[in-house]
Amino acid sequence: MTGALDGRVALVTAGSRGIGRGVVEGFLAEGASVVLTGRSEDKGKQALAELGVGGRAHFVSGDAASRSDIDNWVAATLSKYGRLDFLVNNVGGSDGFALVHEMTDDAWLRAHDLILHSAFRATRAAIPAMLEVGGGRIVNISSVEGKVGNKATVSHYITAKHAMNGFTKAVAFEYGDKNITCNAICPGAIETDLMMEVGPKYAAENGISYEEYKAAYAKDSAIGRLNTVEEVAAMTALLCGPAGGGITGALINVDGGTAPY
Repeated sequence: MTGALDGRVALVTAGSRGIGRGVVEGFLAEGASVVLTGRSEDKGKQALAELGVGGRAHFVSGDAASRSDIDNWVAATLSKYGRLDFLVNNVGGSDGFALVHEMTDDAWLRAHDLILHSAFRATRAAIPAMLEVGGGRIVNISSVEGKVGNKATVSHYITAKHAMNGFTKAVAFEYGDKNITCNAICPGAIETDLMMEVGPKYAAENGISYEEYKAAYAKDSAIGRLNTVEEVAAMTALLCGPAGGGITGALINVDGGTAPY
């Protein structure tokens, strides 16, 4: 632990497992206090027990598709710790995989609620608190799919992640002179709990095995393997730490060299 973020407070959405959990652990290692969110109270309690940091971590439940729940995440952070310095918009995911002419409205709208609308609502709620403390850092967890469009049956996910990248640049432009930075991290494929839940469904709907699905992602990368949660967490900590103050509006790949730019 370096203590570089001592006294600072982070809010990490969908932070009980996967990429979010790694980001939470990274913040704690740097000395920050963290509020993590999720839909499951049981998974939240389990995460807090596993983290074992006492009052430095707090869980708030809620649905990322609910504006009132998102507003409550920020309110609960301020109530618990009295300030908010860092926001990591990590909620994401999609379902109902299908070609465009077969995709349902529900699948399309749900992907945008989880990825784009949740990031907008959380950012909108967090910025006033950041202005009160003289600045802050916002990190949106996007995807390599936010820079390409070469996977079938995931147009809803691809479109929402592209939009998240545009939102990142808009926030960076509007608040840069107020000491608030906003960046997006674009990870490559990472075998999280979510991938292990959703990946087999996507693979089956595209006529391949889950192992073939993972191997295709690894083959696309220059490093020949999937990325790790820890690699994304390290980039998040850099962007929120002292060295990250001059970086804003950036779409940073942590994808093993998969994206073309």
